Amino acid sequence: MLPVKLKVDVVLNQDCVHAMSRLPDGVIDLAFADPPFNIGYQYDVYDDHREDDEFVSWCRTWMGEVVRLLKPNGTFWLAIGDEYAADLKVLMQRELGLHCRSWVVWYYTFGVHCKYKFTRSHAHLFYMVKDARDFTFNADAIRVPSARQLVYGDARANPQGRLPDDTWILRPQDLPTGFQPLENTWYFPRVAGTFKERAGFHGCQMPEQLLGRIIRACSHPDQVVLDPFAGSGTTLAVAKKLGRHYLGIELSADYTREIRKRLRGIRSGDALDGAPEPLVSAPTTAAGRKLDTRVHGRHSRRPRTPTKGQKALPGLD
Repeated sequence: MLPVKLKVDVVLNQDCVHAMSRLPDGVIDLAFADPPFNIGYQYDVYDDHREDDEFVSWCRTWMGEVVRLLKPNGTFWLAIGDEYAADLKVLMQRELGLHCRSWVVWYYTFGVHCKYKFTRSHAHLFYMVKDARDFTFNADAIRVPSARQLVYGDARANPQGRLPDDTWILRPQDLPTGFQPLENTWYFPRVAGTFKERAGFHGCQMPEQLLGRIIRACSHPDQVVLDPFAGSGTTLAVAKKLGRHYLGIELSADYTREIRKRLRGIRSGDALDGAPEPLVSAPTTAAGRKLDTRVHGRHSRRPRTPTKGQKALPGLD
């Protein structure tokens, strides 16, 4: 039953702090926030050039509102860059009373090239809960194939697969033999300008498959998902596709208009855009056993067909 005063399946064109301050306590099941990183990105209305203390103070304010809005068993995911990851993790735990379940590093292709340091191709995803013992985590909804399934075709492998890792790895093209047997990470490509998935009006669009994993794991159908920095609208789009209610807040009038347009073209039950999750890749084993084929002289990866009694894993259908 939805709270009487909470209007859902809408996008509010307001400042997030102001908008959240007008909402009642304890009405949100899952919040996902991908705020400005304070790295000088050019937005249409937001100034991404703040002094460090000012930025952290602002984050304390809006995150405090998110925590207030969460139900007692609610979940909060924060996406942030290197510059403030440590500061905000400490703030969430010590000042806002949240508990960290996982510190996920999302590796993406099409990284930000740099001249005087290693090219950046990752972001930090903090999985925080309000109650350390009472929270939603739908493990079976996000399982991925294990190394025993992919590499060895081992009948002893758990047919349900395994939970994804929360650690970062080198890119597959950086490894001489490709992925190693125990690797299975958050490998989702960044939504680059040439991708069909790209909405086209926002420069920091996250992939639907990544949000799909988070929303499947940390909420149930008909629950409410909040995004206080709606941006390109991906969180809201995925929530709608997966049968959740959504509430988006966006400062930019232009972005808000485009988000609403995007959402009008989506129905509950629609497939998520982007490459299937996770990227399935299996190396040749020492015994010469492999599950790939050669096409035009290059390896073409293909997922293993489930054996009798095995179920197709979520996200791989």
